[in-house]
Amino acid sequence: QISVPKELVALMSANRNGEMPDPEDSSRKIYHFSQNVPIPCYLIALVVGALESRKIGPRTLVWAEKELVDKSAYEFAEAEAMLKTAEDLAGPYVWGQYDLLVLPPSFPYGGMENPCLTFVTPTLLAGDRSLSNVIAHEISHSWTGNLVTNKTWEHFWLNEGHTVYLERRIGGRLFGEQFRHFQALGGWRELQNTINTLGDKNPVTNLIPNLNEVDPDVAYSSVPYEKGFALLFYLEQLLGGPDVFIGFLKAYVQQFAYKSIITEDWKKFLYSYFKDKVDVLDKVDWNLWFHAPGMPPVKPTYDMTLANACVALSQRWIKAKESDLGSFSSADLKEMSSHQLIEFLALLLLEAPLPVSHVKRMQQVYDFNAINNSEIRFRWLRLCIKSKWEEAIPLALKMATDQGRMKFTRPLFRDLYSFDKCRDLAVKTFLEHRASMHPVTSMLVGKDLKQDQ
Repeated sequence: QISVPKELVALMSANRNGEMPDPEDSSRKIYHFSQNVPIPCYLIALVVGALESRKIGPRTLVWAEKELVDKSAYEFAEAEAMLKTAEDLAGPYVWGQYDLLVLPPSFPYGGMENPCLTFVTPTLLAGDRSLSNVIAHEISHSWTGNLVTNKTWEHFWLNEGHTVYLERRIGGRLFGEQFRHFQALGGWRELQNTINTLGDKNPVTNLIPNLNEVDPDVAYSSVPYEKGFALLFYLEQLLGGPDVFIGFLKAYVQQFAYKSIITEDWKKFLYSYFKDKVDVLDKVDWNLWFHAPGMPPVKPTYDMTLANACVALSQRWIKAKESDLGSFSSADLKEMSSHQLIEFLALLLLEAPLPVSHVKRMQQVYDFNAINNSEIRFRWLRLCIKSKWEEAIPLALKMATDQGRMKFTRPLFRDLYSFDKCRDLAVKTFLEHRASMHPVTSMLVGKDLKQDQ
C-alpha cells in the first residue's frame, strides 16, 4: 500500500488493486498493489507522478504525463500484437497486466522490464513506431529475465541474449524474416562498435565476465545482449533453424521458470534437449564463446537483402573523392526505411572519420539535422563530431543533455571530449548538468570525462 498526495498517481511493478482516500489524511490517497509471481528484488519498482493513462490493448495501459500520453499511446499500439506473438513463441504470459510507463528524459535506459509495468525512455517517441523493437525487448523479458533469471550479474547474458533473441523473433513474425536478419546484423555491428570502444582484450567483453570487485554499472555494455544473441543465433543455424530452436527456448523457459540460474544450468539443459545432436554441440568452442574477450569466434550467417542498400550507400561515401560529392542527392534515401538509415550511419561509424567536406555535403543533400528519430540523430551527430565539424558541437551537446539515456549521452560526451576544439566545453556542460542527471549516468559520464569525484 502506498499513500501519496491525492493529485498524484502511484504505480508499481505489480497488479493494481484499487485506491482509496487516506483515512489519516484527506489530502492523500492510498494505492493498493499485489504481485503474486515471485520476483527477484531488482524487479521491484515504484513510481509516483502526475500520470495519465490510455488503454491500448486488452491488458495494456500506457501511462505518461499528460503532454506525452497520446503520442505514447500511438507509438506503442503494437504492444498486444507483440504480446500474442511472444506467447506463441515462449508460452503463456503469466503476469496478468502488461502496462507501459513513459519516464522523464533523464531515465538512463531504453527500457526496464519491471513486471506488469515496463518503464521506457521518451526517446522512443519517434512518431512512426520505428523504435518499437525496444517494446518487443521489454515484453520478451516477461519470459527471459523475469521468469527465468540470472543468478548473478556474471550471467547477465542469460537474461539479455535470450531476450534479444525473442525480441528479434517477434520482429520476424510481425515484419518478416528478412527484417529479423537485418536487425540481427545491426546487432553484430553494434557489438563491433562496443568492442572497438572497450578494446578487444578487455575482460569486460567476455560473455561471462569476472565481476569480482567490479561495479556491474561500470561493466555494463551491449556485450551480454549482442554476443549473447550471436551465440543463440549461431546455435539456431547449427541445430536446424528457427522452428527447431524455438522449441528449445520454450522448453528452457518451462524448465527454469521461477528460478535463478547460471550458464552451466543453461548449457546442461541445452545438451539434454538436443541429446541427438551432441556431436554438433561438441563442435562449439564453448570456452572461446564464454571466456574470451573481443568478437565471437564464429560469425553467424545473415540474409543481406535489406542490408545491401545500406552497405552500398555507405561504401559510396567512404570511397567518394571531393570531385564525387556532386553525385549524391536526396534520391539516394527515397527507398530506405528509418531502420536502414540507422544501419547506413552505423556502418560509417565503424570506418575512419569522413572528411568534414563529406558530412557537410551529407547535411546538404539529406538534411539529417531535421530528423528527430533519436537513433538516427544520435549516429548522425557522432559522425559529425568524429569528422570534427564544428557546427555540430552545439547540436551534440544539446542531445547529450536534453535526454539522459546512457546509450546516447555517454558516446556523445566521449566524442565531444575527444575533439580538442570542444573538450573544455564538454566538461563545462557536463558539470553544469551533473546535478540534474540520473546518478548512474552522472557517475559514468564523470568517469568518461575524467571528472570522477
